[in-house]
Amino acid sequence: MRLFRSLTLLLTLLLTLVAPTAFADSLYQVEMILVRQNAVPAIVSRSAPEDWAAGAQPVTADSLRTPSLNAEAEKLRASSDYTVLLHKAWQQSLGDVESKVSISDGREQYGQFPIEGTLNLKLGRFTDVDANFWVNQFDANGRVTASERLKQESHTKNGQLNYLDNGHLALMIKITSLTATARPPVPDVLPD
Repeated sequence: MRLFRSLTLLLTLLLTLVAPTAFADSLYQVEMILVRQNAVPAIVSRSAPEDWAAGAQPVTADSLRTPSLNAEAEKLRASSDYTVLLHKAWQQSLGDVESKVSISDGREQYGQFPIEGTLNLKLGRFTDVDANFWVNQFDANGRVTASERLKQESHTKNGQLNYLDNGHLALMIKITSLTATARPPVPDVLPD
């Protein structure tokens, strides 16, 4: 009987260690830089749909944060190979349920913006990112005449700068926990 209790305890312990953990919602800083790669010919796509932000929560002014990737953005601006289209940082809660936010920049014209898009984020061991952005051009009447589109999915490593290449448009994104405690430094010498 003791053997069965020991095996049951061992099995429970192994299942606890092996089973995927659920991630509770935590506060994260999300920072993105949308760039055009000037050496790659632009691919004109269909215009953004009128409901491009359907189901997404807009990034509000009170959630905006000071960007930390300013040095990287300046290097891109200094290069003739890239044009920085958008650089934003904000905080939001992330968890194991998908969170969709809408991001826009420029003057709105009939529900469309020069730059508009959504990010779907889902926290796990890596963060699942589904980016969907349009860079629009308008005529004198405010109608969209041409669009470039970035549609990219990725599993990004948290706390590191990740590059999502979509040909002529690319997205650099960094997702950093604002609530995680820092790990204690590893000692140079391990005690005996």
